[in-house]
Amino acid sequence: MNIVLLSGGSGKRLWPLSNDTRSKQFIKIFKTDTDDYESMVQRVYRQIRAVDGSANITIATSKSQVSAIHNQLGTDVGVSVEPCRRDTFPAIALAAAYLHDVQKVDPEESVVVCPVDPYVEQDYFEALQRLGERAADSEANLVLMGIEPTYPSAKYGYIIPEDTGEISRVSMFKEKPDVETAKTYIAKGALWNGGVFAFRLGYVLRRAHELIDFRVYQDLYEKYDRLTKISFDYAVAEHEPQIEVMRFGGMWKDMGTWNTLTEAMESPSIGKTILNEECSNVHVVNELDVPVLCMGLKDVVVAASPEGILVSDKAQSSYIKPFVDAIDQQIMFAEKSWGNFRVIDIEEGSMTIKVTLNAGHKMNYHSHERRDEIWNIIEGEGRAVIDGEERKVTAGDVITMKAGTPHTIIADTALQVIEVQIGQEISVADKKKLEY
Repeated sequence: MNIVLLSGGSGKRLWPLSNDTRSKQFIKIFKTDTDDYESMVQRVYRQIRAVDGSANITIATSKSQVSAIHNQLGTDVGVSVEPCRRDTFPAIALAAAYLHDVQKVDPEESVVVCPVDPYVEQDYFEALQRLGERAADSEANLVLMGIEPTYPSAKYGYIIPEDTGEISRVSMFKEKPDVETAKTYIAKGALWNGGVFAFRLGYVLRRAHELIDFRVYQDLYEKYDRLTKISFDYAVAEHEPQIEVMRFGGMWKDMGTWNTLTEAMESPSIGKTILNEECSNVHVVNELDVPVLCMGLKDVVVAASPEGILVSDKAQSSYIKPFVDAIDQQIMFAEKSWGNFRVIDIEEGSMTIKVTLNAGHKMNYHSHERRDEIWNIIEGEGRAVIDGEERKVTAGDVITMKAGTPHTIIADTALQVIEVQIGQEISVADKKKLEY
């Protein structure tokens, strides 16, 4: 099975645990059999592998999320990198070109495209496998998955099939309606549009070439920022006469808000939390190393991270986005391909960061023009490279780099470093990558 997972979005609806580089799919809140926690993307990846161990998985995502994907899934997963956000049709067109030109997937092979963040069980991925098989054998150019609705939702578009069979021709599409209109759609047998498509690779490549002037993957990548923002539904699905829908009646939840996310949490709290007996329907996610105490609260979500603290009625939490849009703050935590960093203090003229490097990984070799840096090694062993000269480092070592000095650090074991940046203009833009 060739499967493309769409992993976009800025994650503002799940602030403060999410930000521009750490979207909702990377938040680790789902408990595993080993009592650890995994993220949505890790959960979905594991579920796909359980159904098809040889599946060719590609994640279509923005540049800002690539490091988090490699941190959580490793480097074996395919990544189709979007230079900027351009909605689902450009993202799927770019992923199709990536599959054909980079991964050399045959145009006659089927591809399944789905969002990375639904909360589902194993039967969903078994259905995806059948969807891909249907796309390979059917005369239809597109085969969609339609979710059997559980209530008249105004949040989703609707697919109206021609009949009630498991697989049916599509009669029409309907945009997100109001609740009363949704009731009339459901009475006609309408299905939720869950954003899942299956097709033969060559079909989408042909449609992409018809709608976009490009030659090969690299050409499309270089033109990407000039493409029109348009969804796959608008650009392709609603204009395709040869289209089918497959019903899915299993559990399916869109984890788009705090309200829906907490419904999937197995425990009412994660992290250092205390809830007294008077609390009812309260969920707490605490990523800080300080305790959170809740007393007598009802129908409330509490989330604490280096980005901020949210205390909200669960129903009101759905309206968080405009308030988060008004917050202008430096990213305080990010996962990178080599580990992660957490900002622990910001002052005028200085910033202090805790850096964790995974064993066998290293930072890019780089320099800064407008700030000095001091590394305090607090745990592990590794090697620092300062201006081309390599030296061993271990806990207790202190290394100083003046502005303009090329440097990197290599972790031979898991390595923790307190990095102090000193300068009057500390900025993420002040970083020059170098060859080493």
